[in-house]
This record gives sequence, C-alpha cells and structure tokens, in this order.
Amino acid sequence: MPENLDRRAYDLLRLIDGHEPIGSIRLVDLLNRHGYSIKSRTVRLMLSNLDDAGYTKKIPGKGRCLTPEGQSELERGHVGARLEQVRERIRTLTGQVTYDPFEDTGEVVAASITVPRAELDAALDAIEPLAETPLGPIRLAIEEDVFASADSESADLVRLSAPSSITLDGVLLSRGINAELRTAGIVEYYAGRDADAFPHEGAFAPDNGGAVLRYTDAISGEGSTVDVVSLLIEAGRTAVRPAVDDSDVPALFVVDNREFPLMRYDEAVDLAIEARDRLGGVLDVRKPREDGPFPTEKPGWGFASMTYGAVGELVLSLLTADGYAESWETLSGLVPRSRFERVSVVRARRT
Repeated sequence: MPENLDRRAYDLLRLIDGHEPIGSIRLVDLLNRHGYSIKSRTVRLMLSNLDDAGYTKKIPGKGRCLTPEGQSELERGHVGARLEQVRERIRTLTGQVTYDPFEDTGEVVAASITVPRAELDAALDAIEPLAETPLGPIRLAIEEDVFASADSESADLVRLSAPSSITLDGVLLSRGINAELRTAGIVEYYAGRDADAFPHEGAFAPDNGGAVLRYTDAISGEGSTVDVVSLLIEAGRTAVRPAVDDSDVPALFVVDNREFPLMRYDEAVDLAIEARDRLGGVLDVRKPREDGPFPTEKPGWGFASMTYGAVGELVLSLLTADGYAESWETLSGLVPRSRFERVSVVRARRT
C-alpha cells in the first residue's frame, strides 16, 4: 500500500465515511455518480488494499466502515487537498496582480475579515495605533453593505480588507522576478529604533517597517504559506499588541519567506521597499552571505531571502486576538489600490 493515497482512494474513503457500513456494489454506483468509470473488480481490489493498510474493516453481512486510522488518513488527505487548493489560488492571484508600487496604482491581493457592525468603531480603534508605528501606513477598505441581501444575522456584519503579503510576490512577478515562496512562520518583531534594545541577527532596518529579530517557528513545505497563516492565527500564536503598546516585549507576527535570484537583487529590493512604503508592514531582505534572520538555513548560493509581514495578516491577527473577528480569508481576492484608505481617514469619516 503506498504511503500517500491517490485522489480516487481518498474519494472512496470519503464515500465509506458518509454511508458506512456500505458494500462494494453500492460503492461502485456512488463512484460512477461522482464521475468515475470503474469496475466492481477494481473497487474490490481497492477495498482489499485499504483493509490491509488498516484504513477500513469489513463488517460481515453489512459492508465496510472506516477504522480510526482510516478516519485520520481521510482528515490528512483533506488537509493536503486544502493546501493544494491554496497553492493554486496563490499561483492564480500572484499572476493577476497589477499593482505598481512606484505609481501606487493597480490591483493588490487582499486579506479580509468580517466584524459585527456594532463593533466596527471599536475594531478601528484597535487598528489605528498600528499607523503610529514603523509598520504604517495602515490602509483599509471597508464594505458595510456587502452582506445587505443576506439573512438578518449576516447583514449585521462588515468586511474589512487590507493588502496581503502575496501582493509582493505579484509585484515581483510582474517585473519578471520569480520569487519562490518557501515557508510561513512566526517572528519576533520590534517597532522601536534602538538597535541595542534586543539582541538580533543582522542589520537593524527601521525604515523597512521596524525589525524582524528572529524566527521562533517556521512551517516549511512546498509553498505552504497563507493557509498556514490561518492555522497560526487560530492557534493563538501571534501577539500584535506589544507593537502598539510600546512594550519591551517583542511582538509576534505571522510572516512569509521567499527566495529570489540574487542577480535581480537590487531591482527586487527597490520594488519591495517601495511596496512596503506604500502598503505598510515589515520587510527583511538578506543575501546568502549575510547573517539571518532566516526561517531555516541560509538560501542557496545565487538566491536571496525576503521576509514580509503585511498589514493584511497583522490586522487579521490583531482583531482575532481582540475578539472582533467573525470570520476571515487570507486570500479574499484582488482589490483596486484606490479602494484602500489610510485608517485615520476611515476613522475620521465615521466620527
């Protein structure tokens, strides 16, 4: 039995889970309804393999059901499918970014969060102090009537959007710089300008939005980035509040890391700094011969490392920790830059 099941085997486990106990004849019928052209003999062979692997068991006279191991494998397969969907969405959105940071026009990838309408002002109050840190500017787009035609409960929700870190990858790609997303993780962050306040690796760069001191956690693996952001936020691993409270304790941010060709270093850095200056967040760029902070090891020779923590992920982390979030999407889609306003402007318009 292969270590990793194919899609057909996962679909078979899913059908067993939804109809157990179920016999092979019924499974053939259900698989055909789901678009498979498959024979009874093939299904019986697959079931025998799943039995041998310990994922299913046969109940005499009734059919198959999942074992605890089969349930775990089904859940693992669901996570794998979810990650692949996220990777595909990242590839699609990255290719559609039209944002030009030098002109400050075009479409950016947004992260969005819904909050109760009655708590919108309090949520904006929580966000606004971020603009007074090196992380600014903090730009938001607000949709107050997006759920107006929905049920009464949903109609009481407002959606806030802010630029996602994936925007930066689209900006680089639009100039022919292929940045490969490597990992997402948690970094310690310091907003102040005192280079001796905390021990850290590499140069202190406050003009890039403050300082990424070091990685405390990194989740690697074939482009796993934004989906991991949701997992880290849900797990309560972030702590944005120290960045706005002028705390002596470093904040904890979700960031993602990408590598890009060293031969395009100067151009890529100019684009990244300009994008950070326009859209906010914290940026850290390193050549392979420089010291960290790196999420794992130094990039291979010929590549540079770029870590970016964007305002979108910061806002999601902050409002979730403060209890305002009803739901969120780390990749909610493309939004014109013209729809984003400084949080101070948004706040003033509501007072």
